[in-house]
Amino acid sequence: MLGSLMRLLSTCWCPPGRSSTGGDIDDDGQEGLLWFRDIGQCAGGDFSMAVVQANQVLEDQSQIESGPFGTFVGVYDGHGGPDAARYVCDHLFRNFREISSVSGSVTSDEIRRAFLATEEGFIALVSQLWNSRPHLATTGSCCLVGFISQGTLFVANIGDSRAVLGRKIGSTSGIAAIQLSTEHNANVEAVRQELKAQHPDDPQIVVFRHGVWRVKGIIQVSRSIGDAYMKFAQYNREPINEKFRISEPLKMPIMTANPAILCHSIQTSDSFLIFASDGLWEHLSNEKAVEIVHNHPHAGSAKKLIKAALQEAARKREMRYADLKRIDKKVRRHFHDDITVIIIFLNHDLLAKGFAQMSTLSVRSALEH
Repeated sequence: MLGSLMRLLSTCWCPPGRSSTGGDIDDDGQEGLLWFRDIGQCAGGDFSMAVVQANQVLEDQSQIESGPFGTFVGVYDGHGGPDAARYVCDHLFRNFREISSVSGSVTSDEIRRAFLATEEGFIALVSQLWNSRPHLATTGSCCLVGFISQGTLFVANIGDSRAVLGRKIGSTSGIAAIQLSTEHNANVEAVRQELKAQHPDDPQIVVFRHGVWRVKGIIQVSRSIGDAYMKFAQYNREPINEKFRISEPLKMPIMTANPAILCHSIQTSDSFLIFASDGLWEHLSNEKAVEIVHNHPHAGSAKKLIKAALQEAARKREMRYADLKRIDKKVRRHFHDDITVIIIFLNHDLLAKGFAQMSTLSVRSALEH
């Protein structure tokens, strides 16, 4: 039973150089710990995709699903291990399609239901494997989703990944950076206030530790899929690692999988969308990232953003980028996080025509590299 369950977690993964459509991918590439798809086309326009590994096991996962229904983009930044992010990549889009197909349209409520259904499924897996794999209770994933259909963009987020829009400024050559996602990280004052309001009797709901604010002194993000130990008392006990155990009784969930959702009508001045895990934004501002994408060709743009972030990470440590690239995974985590970037270059002619004739596309980042 355990073997079949774990195979379920990995059946959706395509090795570098293959897509789930079954065809060879000429544009996939790999440079050490950096995997990339320089250019491709989805129902929303061109896309570029890249991920660099820093952890011993890659904890970021991502996907693009596209076809007559529109374009779905997912960036899943795991923590505590890769299990939750892998589960989300296998199930969130599937739940989204099942829920939205009933009504034939997409609303914020249906996206929210897809998130919560995925959460429910992962918590059920935690329960089923509690005796053999209790550490699953301490794994979780931030989730950033973009969905483009019929001239409308939905952005849904839990955690601290980020979506940024590049918008042309009038008839000039300038470009503006507009953040579309709401982040749920205890280092944001509004998030700390939200947690304090939800837990008025807990003076330790947020604690400043190791230079950052953390929920219960443990984790920075306040929303995720997974992290069962922060939501249900039956998982906040032995045999999970002592550092995750909360001394006082867990009377109500501390974290939630309820996403913040934005609905945006796409304008002709909207040029491109950047979806990235927080590893990118730790080193690049919204404005810098948008400027880099705007000033370079579409092909290889996601890879270019990751390299710019790595160059900045090296500069902060007073080392050369070439030397940083030689550092192997696990040790590399001391210099930067796993980083995932997906860029969608909006094709307004394609968006105006609709997606009825689009073939189905399914691309996912490598499981591990």
